[in-house]
Amino acid sequence: MQIEVAKAIPNQAGQLTSIALAAKRHWGYPERWIEIWTPLLTITPEFIASADVWVAVVEDETAGFYALLYSAERATLEHFWISPRFMGQGVGRGLWDHALARCREKDYAVLEIESDPNAQGFYEKMGARKVGERTGEVDGQPRVLPIMEIRV
Repeated sequence: MQIEVAKAIPNQAGQLTSIALAAKRHWGYPERWIEIWTPLLTITPEFIASADVWVAVVEDETAGFYALLYSAERATLEHFWISPRFMGQGVGRGLWDHALARCREKDYAVLEIESDPNAQGFYEKMGARKVGERTGEVDGQPRVLPIMEIRV
């Protein structure tokens, strides 16, 4: 499978939002939770214009995307979503490798990820390690998110 990684453009915002929502639904979360998370998963043209956002394209179809944000000391993986139809086909690995290369290009030594619990295994397979967790709740239910990082 040929995977091309390209810089996202603002008019892809709706398409990227659809991918993020489909990927989140893939894990079987209640639809009420998806509704609660929709503002966080909505990608706007302004976000694409201001963040470092990249898409994976397979045979002219957008298969996934990621977004990096940068602070003085570290890069943060703000979004990393693969369309369910492309999961398990190397798209995630391709985007991951590209994200790490972007961090190196910008001279960041650490990439931090606040992971969905279902994605923790993927990040560990990619070489990240759990360094903490963030506890919260969604719709009255407790939720613990692993905080991961990888030295790039």
